[in-house]
Amino acid sequence: MVSGAQDIEDVLAASRGLLGVVARTIAPALEHVTVPQFRLIVLVAALGPTRSSDLAQRLAVSVSTLTRNVDRLVAGGWVRRRANSSSKREVLVEATEHGRALVDEVTRRRRRELETVLAGLSDDDRSKVVEGSRVLRTALDEPLLEDVSGFGG
Repeated sequence: MVSGAQDIEDVLAASRGLLGVVARTIAPALEHVTVPQFRLIVLVAALGPTRSSDLAQRLAVSVSTLTRNVDRLVAGGWVRRRANSSSKREVLVEATEHGRALVDEVTRRRRRELETVLAGLSDDDRSKVVEGSRVLRTALDEPLLEDVSGFGG
């Protein structure tokens, strides 16, 4: 069954609300890095040391674009490059403590905002929101961080 116009409007409105949460919680980080750079830090913080080519593929950018972003993030102390111990020709990118701390702080702020929103709902509505979020996450093919496995690192 195809969703009706009101269904789409409800999902759009919810996505705007979530975007507001994301914007508020990421704003302090954007004083230091761009959104694509933050996304790269999040990814390597979750995956661990990862080959540049795998990161470029995962982020849907060219390797040269990824390299420029990694260069900037290395200069800022957010990520580092290191040789792959199993293949000396490969370079891996990994988050530094500084980079992980940035991701952790944004995640803490976002978690607090979402906890406040969910706390204001009835038990029944909270269950519906959580279940709907699981379904939407699956439909969007967005893995949980604990489900993400490293690429060839």
